Amino acid sequence: MSSSLVLVTGGSGFIGSHVCDALVAGGNEVRCFDNLATSKRSNIAHLEGRSGFMFVEGDICRIEELKAAMSGASAVVHLAALGSVPRSIADPLPSEAANLAGFVNLLEAARHTGVKRIVYASSSSVYGDSAELPKREGTEGRPLSPYAVTKCMDEAYAHLYHHMHGLQLIGLRFFNVFGERQDPEGPYAAAIPKFIRAFLKHESPVVNGDGGQTRDFTYVANAVHAVLCGLAAKDDAAGEVFNIAYGDRFDLLGVIGHLRSHLARIDPEIAHIGVKHAPDRPGDVRDSLADVSKAKKLLGYAPKFDLNAGLDRAVPWYAEHWR
Repeated sequence: MSSSLVLVTGGSGFIGSHVCDALVAGGNEVRCFDNLATSKRSNIAHLEGRSGFMFVEGDICRIEELKAAMSGASAVVHLAALGSVPRSIADPLPSEAANLAGFVNLLEAARHTGVKRIVYASSSSVYGDSAELPKREGTEGRPLSPYAVTKCMDEAYAHLYHHMHGLQLIGLRFFNVFGERQDPEGPYAAAIPKFIRAFLKHESPVVNGDGGQTRDFTYVANAVHAVLCGLAAKDDAAGEVFNIAYGDRFDLLGVIGHLRSHLARIDPEIAHIGVKHAPDRPGDVRDSLADVSKAKKLLGYAPKFDLNAGLDRAVPWYAEHWR
């Protein structure tokens, strides 16, 4: 991908800003496209003004803006979305507009501008009510939320446009990504940053349910590595979807224990803070664990950071920025 122009939608978001960092470091020109609805310009402030990097404020729901941003690009990394299962349950229409209609806009813009390679974010939520562990591509259940429905439909449209128009679409089913720049604020923030923010404020983190539900937490550097693998993958990976995770699982109470230990090195009083429980959330999956063998085989994906290694890198950043 060296010296190519890559459009990154959602590029000022949590994962997107890390992808922009990696692409710029690799010598690529990067066009970061974002409407700043759920992201922060500050995430990419260190890149602005650098040769080869450009920020374009725009919305994937407006196809002409997408076409203009895509002009001259050799590839697209599509990360723009309205995340969160609970948010989609509370108000499904914005999720449908951004995640589904916006994705079709992206495909149409690519078709008309001649962009072929698109690496796009799907989600582990597509496995829905499937009880099989580990989760393997091809064993999806019924979706449990409007958000999951939009991601299922994105994959269906990607498969269609690959076979109908020859677009080289590679879908990445991210599992519970965490790391630096992930926002702890708001009712729909992800679990790890919310837990960390509570500890740093000397408050008990709130766990929905009994805390025994398990997740395959994926450090953001692993997710970025998967994106780069998708951009460089051979044509036989096009039209496919891949699980992107570390391939291990922890229950939420165990994760809180890890966080408490990491943060207690910074603030010893955190070692004595307990946990509060709240009711289960509708739409949540009980257990999640990814089989990443397909990504390893076809993409060359090789995740380096397990949960503890990721926390070793992320927690100091959290503590510095959120205390």
